[in-house]
Amino acid sequence: MTKKELAILQMGENLDALMNLDPRGYGVCRILYAGSRTCTGRPLTINAADKLISTVERGDFVYIITGFILLPHKAPEMDGMVSSMLLARSLVQAFDAKPVIVCPIDCKPAVENCARVVGLHLYENLEDVEKLPFSMGIISFSKDTALAEKQADQIITQNKLPAAVISIEAPGANHAGEYHNAVGNNITELEAKTDILFCKLREKGILNIAIGDLGNEIGMGTIADHIKRYIPYADDKQCRCDCQGGILATSKTDHIITATVSDWGCYGLMAALAYLKRDLNIFHSGKLEAKVMETAAESGLVDMNGSLVPGIDGFSVRMNVDMVKLMRDCVRFGIESESEGRFGEWFEEVLGKGFY
Repeated sequence: MTKKELAILQMGENLDALMNLDPRGYGVCRILYAGSRTCTGRPLTINAADKLISTVERGDFVYIITGFILLPHKAPEMDGMVSSMLLARSLVQAFDAKPVIVCPIDCKPAVENCARVVGLHLYENLEDVEKLPFSMGIISFSKDTALAEKQADQIITQNKLPAAVISIEAPGANHAGEYHNAVGNNITELEAKTDILFCKLREKGILNIAIGDLGNEIGMGTIADHIKRYIPYADDKQCRCDCQGGILATSKTDHIITATVSDWGCYGLMAALAYLKRDLNIFHSGKLEAKVMETAAESGLVDMNGSLVPGIDGFSVRMNVDMVKLMRDCVRFGIESESEGRFGEWFEEVLGKGFY
């Protein structure tokens, strides 16, 4: 292992650890991380960021699949949507790419309003996105399974294929074709069937990354046995509806990220991109985090408990801002210490001991 490889490994460990902080204390994030880390074999954040860097080029489309509708208000959730908008900005900063949000129609007002906050023009016509600078797209995806199949095929055949597809807190169907919330309630009629598009793109060999925080999201079937064994309501016997399929999404991904909060997992990915490309501007500031959260709430997105007060999975604006700031500081320090040649002797001495 070289000095550079060791530094990259440690940055990945840092970001993975931060996105899996467990203030709630019930341990689900650590359970998921054990399974996803075994699957990936190296830090999840660095792995996914490295794949994007080696794949995405200027002008490439990148589809961002997101949008989870919650009971009891049947309103779109904040988690997933906030980081998706910020990721769109990061992809433009990092690659001059063309991000496209794929989401249920319920999320459209929030996407429209938050696009302005992150400094991007929003278009439904992907030809406009492709030719105009500082632009992103939106595709409202069907909630009807039969129509979703047709829409997915149309998206693939009628548009330039994306270089990558990234799902963030997007619902995935279980083996019975049904969608469930965290405690096993059937919410199939509420959800856009975006996992159909994700799976079709994966079958075509498109780079795919899935981010989740429980097991009912797109891509979590990658660690199905682990989730079924350790996560509540994932076992078929705990299903609360007649389908008897549990909450586990069967769709798989080639590159998985699990975190305490899906948005935190996406922040880790963006921070890793900034570190690997040595450009802190790729990762947003705490100030922008707060502004997007506030705008999202004003646009009708709810916290996990249904509250319209800005929050992501029960965590306040302040805590999410602090998470972003801490990740930014880690990346900034790593970039600066490398350029200044600090700790060089220690790298050599540590590597010489043979632990890494």
